[in-house]
Amino acid sequence: MNEPRTPSRRGKVLVTGAAGLVGANLVRRLLADGHELRAMVQPGANNRGVDGLELERVEADLRDEAAVRRAVAGVARIFHVGAKVSTISPSPAEEREIWDTNVLGTRHVMRAALDYGVERVVLTGSFSAIGFDPDDPSRPADEEMPFYPFTDWLPYARTKVLAEHETLKAVALGLDAVIAVATGVIGPHDYLPSRQGRVLIDQAHGRLRAYIPGGSEFVSTRDLTEGHILAMERGRKGQRYLLSTTHLTLEALLDLFAEVSGAPRPRLRLPPRLVAGLSALYSRPLARYFPTVPQRLTPGTVHILSMNRRGDTTKAQQELGFRPTPILDAVRETYDFFVRERMIDPTRRR
Repeated sequence: MNEPRTPSRRGKVLVTGAAGLVGANLVRRLLADGHELRAMVQPGANNRGVDGLELERVEADLRDEAAVRRAVAGVARIFHVGAKVSTISPSPAEEREIWDTNVLGTRHVMRAALDYGVERVVLTGSFSAIGFDPDDPSRPADEEMPFYPFTDWLPYARTKVLAEHETLKAVALGLDAVIAVATGVIGPHDYLPSRQGRVLIDQAHGRLRAYIPGGSEFVSTRDLTEGHILAMERGRKGQRYLLSTTHLTLEALLDLFAEVSGAPRPRLRLPPRLVAGLSALYSRPLARYFPTVPQRLTPGTVHILSMNRRGDTTKAQQELGFRPTPILDAVRETYDFFVRERMIDPTRRR
């Protein structure tokens, strides 16, 4: 394991995407650790994740280079969490928004960090940007596995690969940056809520009628936040670290939801190919004409679950001292949060 860096307690820490699921948990951990914070949030968005916290709050769109530079000026370190997350089949305009935010937005952050002499940047990466073995897809993926482009990756996944490239280009120019790779995130302070959060809410209210087999890696917000702190303090410059709590099948995840909520897992199990075909027909028109209607099983979601990918966190454990905690704790904390926020009403179950 690497020797810990000496963490700076002087100067502000900037967190982009501070009101999202990852950002909202990260800022609370940093505040508890005694850091002075600047939280960058999206103008006009649901930013309840930072309401009432003792921090400097700035509104800036990642696509606006001048606004990003103003947010970066004067900070010592940056956690670049902000991104446009999407599992739907986007329109060309939406694809452009995802690219502008995730790729150009990362470029704006990294170039500003270089120009202003920021001490270190940690980018929140995505498991979808880590490749898999096309000859053995079941082989656990690690940080060294190259991205395999010849499959049905969503635009979000492709932009997260390019966001890493923008980060490493800045490293080549002298920036000290590390990549903390998130898997499927589960945890409290999920105000929007996330895709996993919506599934828990639906199941708790008896609205989840069916599911498909499959699985993926999942990380609790507690573990992901700790991993980000460790990456900032101990990570090697230019390296990426995969952060996951455990692999779960969707069936096992729904059983955990049932354990904490009392709402049973749906009995109906749908064939993935059937769902993929149907969702391919309705996903894009639904996103175009009814953008506020949530989509639970999009072609991208079906594809991710059907891959049943596994991850290897050995590098993070050996170099950072990363130690995952029980995923059931995260599910329970998430449920309790939704109840407190009245996003789940235990009396509404049908």
